[in-house]
Amino acid sequence: MHGRRLATTKEAIALATPDSDETIERLRSWAAGHDIEFTCLDIGTEVTDDHVGRAQETVAISIGGDGAFLEGVRAFTPHQLPLLGVNTGTLAFLARVNPNDLGDAMDEVLRGRSSVHARQQYHVTAGDLETTGINEVFLQKHPPEERHQTKVGTLHVYVDDEYVGRYFGSGLIVSTPTGSTGRSYSNHGPVHYPHDNRTLQIIPHETISATSDPIVVSQESTVQVVLEDDFDIDVDGGRRYERLEPGTVVTVTGADRPAQVIRTSYDDPFITALVDKLGWGLRSLDDEGPRERLAADEEPTDFLTQAARVAREAARSAGEPLHELHGQVEQIEYKTDKSDIVTEADYQSEHIITTVIESEFPSHGIRSEESPAVPSEDGYTWLVDPLDGTGNFAHGNPNYSVSIALLDADETPVIGVVYSPESDEMFHGVAGRGAYQNGSPIEPTDRDRLDESMLLSGYDPDGSFLQAFYNETQGVRRLGSAALHLAYVAAGSADAVWEYDTHPWDVAAGLCILREAGGAATDDEGADYCVRLDADGDRTPILASNGVVHDALLEHLSTRDV
Repeated sequence: MHGRRLATTKEAIALATPDSDETIERLRSWAAGHDIEFTCLDIGTEVTDDHVGRAQETVAISIGGDGAFLEGVRAFTPHQLPLLGVNTGTLAFLARVNPNDLGDAMDEVLRGRSSVHARQQYHVTAGDLETTGINEVFLQKHPPEERHQTKVGTLHVYVDDEYVGRYFGSGLIVSTPTGSTGRSYSNHGPVHYPHDNRTLQIIPHETISATSDPIVVSQESTVQVVLEDDFDIDVDGGRRYERLEPGTVVTVTGADRPAQVIRTSYDDPFITALVDKLGWGLRSLDDEGPRERLAADEEPTDFLTQAARVAREAARSAGEPLHELHGQVEQIEYKTDKSDIVTEADYQSEHIITTVIESEFPSHGIRSEESPAVPSEDGYTWLVDPLDGTGNFAHGNPNYSVSIALLDADETPVIGVVYSPESDEMFHGVAGRGAYQNGSPIEPTDRDRLDESMLLSGYDPDGSFLQAFYNETQGVRRLGSAALHLAYVAAGSADAVWEYDTHPWDVAAGLCILREAGGAATDDEGADYCVRLDADGDRTPILASNGVVHDALLEHLSTRDV
């Protein structure tokens, strides 16, 4: 989940430990001041769909220590809610926001400026126990009934059916990277940086062997532990605790769904938390280091660079609900239900994009296919198509996109972003600075002959463009998204594209990308194509190409009735 998506937050739901009244009231007051609906539940309450409302517009909060945070993960992850941890306890590695910073941290969330980290979870089964967790599974020898009896036992470990070996000692830990700072650290396990870390680690607990070192495996691996004696299983520090009989097989693998953890600038960073709480001697708490001191001397980001970054983040954030809803389309039997999904997709995508833009650039205008125009106060106007290729989307076809462009006072596109959620292709162009696909520079083809070229076609009402060019070229294809057509020509995946008629939001972003890549775009008579905000519903044809084949295209068009 992208942090920009949180800019659309309308609800907040908290799980709080006892004696958290002051922090709860602080959060309640903040929510009232921002027109956010707020619900607070006692820790241990089972969170249901009735509590959550619209999950895509809801933020979850835990108030307490790491125990409250772990309970929040258990309660909120099934509802796909991102979780912010507020630390009212003492030693906490997971809940990192100080109550005094809560209002500022929530302001950052609401402006879409926080980040959301996906944390690996595990799935564990043992006898009748089946659950998920985010920290660790701790297998510890069950205490003997008599003091003189043995306090150690034997476990056999397998990874993906390969026998690792016999562990003899007090127990064993299987943890995620998130859990590496607790019991695993105290048992000589490696400390994993948890962000985007998809692993599990097997760590002996007080084993009687000089060669029992920790083992790190993929989250897709299946770890099986066969108990030769009776052991207690402890899931995430006591969230589930049971005694297991000899012969029980404990199976641990990575969970399908990660926990979504919100991080703000008011959190203690991970390494800082280790330095503070574990007394590491690597650095002092206020030591910035040479890299950070150098960064402090760098010039601030200029406007176009910032605007391009915001547009890319908005497009990627909008692509998340589109991708999620796209997966539901083919499961719907009735056309009316599919229409509801498309409407919801349009709404969510546009709501995210416009909220992000209004938050970052309140003086800019916004024009969209779906909503009334927001006038510009400083000459800059954003053109937004939140779902270009609606027909494809409605039929489960992956060729749809998010299109965002920024126009200057002369109505010239200076920023263009086209994002394909299904292929995760991010195209962008910045005036005077080139065009890129997923961060790498792109350029169109250099083919100058029609018979060597492959063309794309948009809306072609009577098929005249297809008839005119199909036999003259290597073929004419139609993807169903004008923005993607232009981006693919810019990136060299096709040589030219024809659109019978266009709205400004259909092509403004792709036009910027194409021109920055070195391509050309004109109308059907060869005049430079211009984005016109005052077109009053008029739609304009566009012919776009790699540039070198453009004259041949225009000449052939002039001899045919297209």
